[in-house]
Amino acid sequence: MSYNKPPYNRDVEQFNEYMNNLLKWLSSRRQGTYIVILLLLILIWLGTGVYAVQPGEEGVVQTFGRFVGITTAGLHYHLPRPIQQVTIVDVESIRRAEIGFRTDSPDLKREVLSEALMLTEDENIVKVELLVQYRVGSSRNFVFNVQDPEQVLRTSTEVALRSTVGQMTIDAVITEERVRVQNQTQVFLTRLMKDYKTGISVTEVRLQVADPPEEVRDAFQEVVRARADKERLINEAQAYQNDIVPRARGEKQRQIEEALAFKEQQVLRAQGDAQRFSSVLEAYRQAPEVTRERMHIEALENILPHVGLILLDQETVGGQVLPFLPLDDLRGTEEPSSVPSDTNSTQEGGE
Repeated sequence: MSYNKPPYNRDVEQFNEYMNNLLKWLSSRRQGTYIVILLLLILIWLGTGVYAVQPGEEGVVQTFGRFVGITTAGLHYHLPRPIQQVTIVDVESIRRAEIGFRTDSPDLKREVLSEALMLTEDENIVKVELLVQYRVGSSRNFVFNVQDPEQVLRTSTEVALRSTVGQMTIDAVITEERVRVQNQTQVFLTRLMKDYKTGISVTEVRLQVADPPEEVRDAFQEVVRARADKERLINEAQAYQNDIVPRARGEKQRQIEEALAFKEQQVLRAQGDAQRFSSVLEAYRQAPEVTRERMHIEALENILPHVGLILLDQETVGGQVLPFLPLDDLRGTEEPSSVPSDTNSTQEGGE
């Protein structure tokens, strides 16, 4: 009895037959295929040596780990690994290192008290947070001389900051000498980076926080406010002094000038009177009668303009003056106010 094979058996047989034919074909062409595959692998390996350096970057080329050169922006080629390798370093971007805190996000800052808390010269504890901005100055030193340059920078910054704060009092760190803390830390850190040859150039050191610990912060804030009030009062007193002292000096100088002018005036007047008296005396010695008469007339000229003189006719009023007769109205003019009238006015009868 004959029967047909199931369909899946026929498919398996066809697949096996196809694989056998393929193996026979590969066996007949094995040597050529290997050569082609080897050439493709060599081409792919050689192609891995092509690399590009972006603007603001440098490529540090190494041959078997030894430095051979630096490439700048552009498309370059190096022998593939493990013969040569290139490390791309960004030398223009400004990087930052945070001491005493970490910025996890733009709105979230986390304190690192192991870095922030440090001892001052007067044996007080202060919390200091520092921000360091830097860039890569030498890509060769940055790659070769230090295993982890950024960690070295962070550790060196902490050393420089602790050394600076340890030489100052807590009051100076918190209030008066904040700029000095920044400057001295930057100088110390720059020297360390140069000594270590890390290839890092420190551009700025900025003091973010300088406060006492939380437990005594309120007391220190009171001290700071008291010192601010003291400075304000001193400034106000100096401003008042600067206003009142020049004014008093000016008043003093004015009075001195007035006194000198009065002195000069009196001296000149006395000298003039003495000279006039001497001239009159000389004239009197030469002509006594004439001089006496002239002096008498001059005296009358000075006196009579200030004397109220009323002439009455004795026959008109019977030789008597009425007790309440308004003589000023009869005269038509008033007595000069500068010189009081003589109560014993001269009354003469008409000729």
